[in-house]
Amino acid sequence: MALTKIGKEGITGISNSADATFLTATSSEGVTLAGTLAVTGVHTIGNNAIATSEGGANTINVAQGLVKAWHRTHNGGAMAPDSFGFSSVTDTAVGKYKPTFSIAMNNTLYVVVLGGDNKNDGANGHVFNIDDAVNQATDSYQCIFNSVTSFGTVDCNQNASSVVCGDLA
Repeated sequence: MALTKIGKEGITGISNSADATFLTATSSEGVTLAGTLAVTGVHTIGNNAIATSEGGANTINVAQGLVKAWHRTHNGGAMAPDSFGFSSVTDTAVGKYKPTFSIAMNNTLYVVVLGGDNKNDGANGHVFNIDDAVNQATDSYQCIFNSVTSFGTVDCNQNASSVVCGDLA
């Protein structure tokens, strides 16, 4: 028999508390837990999960506050093996890359933050930006990673990365 309710009187619905395997409560009853709750296994939280700030004065929606995807390219556009939220990165032209999401974004109003480093490719700087000529889509976007060298602007063949924040579909 499973534990179904703990009331003021103690455990109800079972004769032996060793038989208790889970707790259920209806949304009208609500549940308040004090102290530390140890949880194991895979747990799903709803899109309305709220976290309280460290100082306790503010709250934030957990699902909206998460980074939805990130990747790091290296050696001319190959995606690093530990990216998250992308199924592929395609080298579409010199210095242009098209990351494709594993799960589409809800709309095209997501934010992309780009960056990288020049390692030892002789670059004096880099240019990282979203390619305005290609519309940002819910399943992908195109970005430009160029190195500025004494020979001009060339394909960034070192490390470039992006982080995406926004709403998943």
